[in-house]
Amino acid sequence: MPRHRGIYNPKNSSPYELSRTRVENFIRCPACFYLQQVKGVVFPTLPGFNLNEATDILLKRDFDKYRSLGKAHPFLVKLGKDFLIPYYHENFNLWTQSIHFASDGRMNFHHEPTNLKVGGGLDDVWLNQKTNELHIVDYKSTSQRTAGKKISLNDFWKKSYKRQMDFYVWIMLKKKLNVSKTGFFLYCDGDRFGNYTFLNSDSATMNFKMTLLSYSVDLSWVEDTLYKIKDCLELKSPPNHNNNCEYGKFITQIIEI
Repeated sequence: MPRHRGIYNPKNSSPYELSRTRVENFIRCPACFYLQQVKGVVFPTLPGFNLNEATDILLKRDFDKYRSLGKAHPFLVKLGKDFLIPYYHENFNLWTQSIHFASDGRMNFHHEPTNLKVGGGLDDVWLNQKTNELHIVDYKSTSQRTAGKKISLNDFWKKSYKRQMDFYVWIMLKKKLNVSKTGFFLYCDGDRFGNYTFLNSDSATMNFKMTLLSYSVDLSWVEDTLYKIKDCLELKSPPNHNNNCEYGKFITQIIEI
């Protein structure tokens, strides 16, 4: 059976594949989602966050070392969380791949009522040796502009971070994995205020303050959103843009001019 991805085809009976990012796009603005998935509109691209990607790769490398040893990372030991160890699974590398999730070994799930196949890529999973539950872990990078400000999940734009965690826990539960409803965000905060030398004779070194935040997931929105996505895909014309959609405002201003 041919895969169904890219532009939505209502005549294709194969499960329609949507990444976690595309689901988030729908939440932000159904109109933009419709234009992209149904009409094939290509939106302007944003430059990649290479430094964020670099910290992700380095963290994964560090935790993979302790995954192979079956031990807690010293960072977690110092926090008194030595019962958390990087989880090993035969499909773990597939779980971390965010694109081309056709294989059932990847982090995806076929929601039969909507015929949507949704998924994405995880940063990490830790095993709780006390409860035998799995905790999803998401790496985040930032460099705060205010000295002494504590990292939190309270900022408005971090709602999408929370939904990301909700979404992956929902998928893991659907895959019958013993996943905890508590996830972790591991934050790298580039230190721009510390009294240290950045540029040395042959290299530059930036210090990062590390913060581990726990989050209790909310799964109530996930399945309802999939039904709304399915309804949106079947529309004959695009819905209205959300009031705070920047693309919608831009298009409106251009039309008015």
